[in-house]
Amino acid sequence: MPEGLEAEIYRRAADVCAGRTIATVDVDERQAAASELRSLLPGRRVVGARRVGKLVLVDLQPRLVLGLHFGMTGRLVVDDHAPIAELEYGSGRDDPAWDRLVIRFRGRPPRGGSLRVNDPRRWAVFTLDPDVARYGPDAMTADASELAAAFARRRAPVKAVLLDQTAIAGYGNMCVDEVLWHAGIGPTRPASSLTTPELERLAGAAAEHLPAMLGRGGSHTGVISPAVRAAIPPCPRDGAPMRRDTIGGRTTVWCPHHQR
Repeated sequence: MPEGLEAEIYRRAADVCAGRTIATVDVDERQAAASELRSLLPGRRVVGARRVGKLVLVDLQPRLVLGLHFGMTGRLVVDDHAPIAELEYGSGRDDPAWDRLVIRFRGRPPRGGSLRVNDPRRWAVFTLDPDVARYGPDAMTADASELAAAFARRRAPVKAVLLDQTAIAGYGNMCVDEVLWHAGIGPTRPASSLTTPELERLAGAAAEHLPAMLGRGGSHTGVISPAVRAAIPPCPRDGAPMRRDTIGGRTTVWCPHHQR
């Protein structure tokens, strides 16, 4: 976490700042772009916010794009409100010492206020005009033909390919396990081995269940929840024993009985 679903929640929160003008910027000195952020952002007006995979893009005028990548433990706080109170694997504390980026806007509300990224582990990264051309189609909208193109000639496990942001953008560990579970596809399958009906099942499962999880609050709200990942109970679908394996370097929870 955060995955693409959390990034979408953050995008919506950042979009509230549209129309505001940046007054001051404080940024963690360990950020590679710290000096550029401090010198180039003040005076620019927020046009709106977009998302590419797990990356939130804040569009500014005069033309500049601020990229916000939250790492595993970064939280967005807008006007002292956190749209996600606590990340599943992070802290719910809003400690000012963990503020890695603080943007303050001119004037009083609704034009004033602030946008902050609070991250206890310093894994969040802030960039200017990030290159997004390398990202694949979005996890929530990729259709079977886009999946087929991403999987073509890829012998790596389908889970590993889905986690590759250049193949399909926005998936994180929990969302991949959730969608593969619903689609009935084994995470160890070579990506290029999926048939057209399987690709259609996978695209359909993502289109149905990722927006539903977004509506419930994020990646932790699926059937393969953190509680299921910890306990490994019988499969909620068929009652068969579930497994916890490491695939593509990531902990994977799945049901060998119906995921083939």
